[in-house]
Amino acid sequence: MAEPVALILDSRAVLRVGGADTRSFLQGMISNDIAKLSADRAIWSAFLTPQGKFLHEFFLTQDPQDAEAILIDCEAARRGDLKRRLSVYKLRSKVAIEDAGERYAVAALFGAGTAAALALPESPGAATSFGSGLAYMDPRLPGLGARAVLPRDGADTALQQAGFEPATAADYDRLRISCGVPDGSRDLEIERSPLLENGFDELNGVDWDKGCFMGQELTARTKYRALIKKRLMPVEIDGPAPAPGTPVTRDDKEVGIMRSSAETIGLALLRLDAVEDAAEPLVAGKAKLVPKRPDWANF
Repeated sequence: MAEPVALILDSRAVLRVGGADTRSFLQGMISNDIAKLSADRAIWSAFLTPQGKFLHEFFLTQDPQDAEAILIDCEAARRGDLKRRLSVYKLRSKVAIEDAGERYAVAALFGAGTAAALALPESPGAATSFGSGLAYMDPRLPGLGARAVLPRDGADTALQQAGFEPATAADYDRLRISCGVPDGSRDLEIERSPLLENGFDELNGVDWDKGCFMGQELTARTKYRALIKKRLMPVEIDGPAPAPGTPVTRDDKEVGIMRSSAETIGLALLRLDAVEDAAEPLVAGKAKLVPKRPDWANF
């Protein structure tokens, strides 16, 4: 984008966790370190099964109105499931978990000049107050721009007054996919996907020094024993975009599966040995695929 643009992400919603035990409550469950979270820093994290498989991904920010509370930017369609799962572990913790989707909207802000428009450094997770809410550079990758959590009434006005032109969901999808970054359950299989196949390590979604969290043991074992044999990565699509779930084949042998796509680019979970072997083209449906390793990826 040649200028900063923004859109309200209708696919995202906000949960609010408040109370004296908020941080200790979340620390034992999420893949990142809650101690990194502050008024001027946001984090990206995940909630896993005990077997280390994906359940939810989300962004966490400090509530600008209450330093004790945390706002969770999560998938809108699955926020009820996340709230239910968190509540199971509440026990006697002094926390309250509420659906704040009617109060807050989530926005994506991207394009040239985004950080300058927000007066933010271009460092992952850097946060600041913005439009009666807050904005922060995407904790995963600076190239994705920024995100904001804003009071739903007046969110569009705040973005316009800050100089952001309207964007479309397709604009953002093209950017995200070209960067090789997953979008929740659109790209990860619930209760099946390991985080490390999907870039959570390199994209600042896992902290290896924080101690135990749900699914930590198997996640760490996967890393230190080099057990990752597949990776999610961008692919150029020559032909009609394959539907999510379409098998990817090479020489009639299945080597991966398609995830989300946007016109001539997509994401596919591919076997690494198939990516390294360029003797035969990758095929999905009626399209040929050319895999592209993201600059940030360590594989």
